[in-house]
Amino acid sequence: MPKDIPNIAFNAKKTNNSGIDILTIEKLASRTDLLDNHHPEKVHQVAFNMIVYYTEGESKQLVDFVWHPVKKHTIIHISKGQINAFKFTKGLKGYILLFTTDYLQKQINSLPKNEIVRLFNAHLFSPIIQVPIDSNVLQYFELFYNEFNNLKEDYNQENTYKALHSIIFSKLERLKQYQTFHLKHSNQLNTFLNFKSLLEQHYKVSRNADFYANRLHITYKHLNTICKTTVGITAKQFIDQFIILEAKRLLINSEIKSTELAYNLGFEEPTNFVKYFKKHTGFTPNSFKKDYI
Repeated sequence: MPKDIPNIAFNAKKTNNSGIDILTIEKLASRTDLLDNHHPEKVHQVAFNMIVYYTEGESKQLVDFVWHPVKKHTIIHISKGQINAFKFTKGLKGYILLFTTDYLQKQINSLPKNEIVRLFNAHLFSPIIQVPIDSNVLQYFELFYNEFNNLKEDYNQENTYKALHSIIFSKLERLKQYQTFHLKHSNQLNTFLNFKSLLEQHYKVSRNADFYANRLHITYKHLNTICKTTVGITAKQFIDQFIILEAKRLLINSEIKSTELAYNLGFEEPTNFVKYFKKHTGFTPNSFKKDYI
């Protein structure tokens, strides 16, 4: 059964690719070989990770149903499974670095833990980084692009890619850390990440914050304090935001009926899910899907 919103798979043009690719925004905008329902300006879901560096122009980019303004030296980072769409405007330029989750997993041992937490934690951080004018991050994107498209040399190129990928990650983590200075690795942050992990596993079972507090062996009050400190909202609000985002992704990326979706998300009655969804979005599931499609 065809999907309403395409799920775009990783498909590098370079042969013997280990799971990483880079192209320019201009190249993507000018491609004519894309099917109409796969056009990058239309809403789609990505099956890979992506870092977009805007070097010229102004526009906006959709990430999980929110349009973010972009300009020169804006970086957008997107995780596998997120909803995305570009808006190509005149004079828009930049680089798009794509890599699979398998590639990222292989890189994890050479990357500080902070970098994975800050750059690819969609429920915890904004996807935007504004790069300072005096930063040299762009030089590494340019170097990566030139190395990747160098057809004359292929000896040891994979190690070159890995090294440049690690440098770019480290540079971006440092910039992200300045923007999220209040979040340092601590027992509170680790507990929050454990809470998020439990929620990803059990959100179909329970939407009750007490359920997760018990499994973390802490009180409901303590979990609330941790959530407010970490993301500025209560544990229940975080649970609701998580479930609504999952519901939105499922609604627009399949032909699932809202009744079936309600049961899949752990609601005993479809009417309860409709009320829950409308309370948090202002739309019924069907009207939301129709609006986005």
